[in-house]
Amino acid sequence: MKNILEIDGYKAHIDYDSDIELFRGEFIGLNGGADFYASDIEGLKTEAKQSLTAFLDMCKEKGIEPKKQYSGRFNVRIASDLHAKIAAIAVAENKSLNQWIEENLSKVVLH
Repeated sequence: MKNILEIDGYKAHIDYDSDIELFRGEFIGLNGGADFYASDIEGLKTEAKQSLTAFLDMCKEKGIEPKKQYSGRFNVRIASDLHAKIAAIAVAENKSLNQWIEENLSKVVLH
């Protein structure tokens, strides 16, 4: 994945902040914020590890689950004509709209 750094099974999104001329990373899928900065990739990995360790230690100390839990449900707003086309394709493939969307999202994400 583009702009994603993985540390110990946790993923962080990386951007470059031109205002401060540093890379900025922020872990995603956590029950709180854990961000970090560095001027190069090796520094970014070091800072990420330290930030994640501090976050996980805090969670353990407070008895908090570090990973955000996802319900498997979310609302998406799309153009009505696109919705109609997707619904028709799903019916033609003898699938529910949810089945069709899950299968096609999986193809993109897991590909």
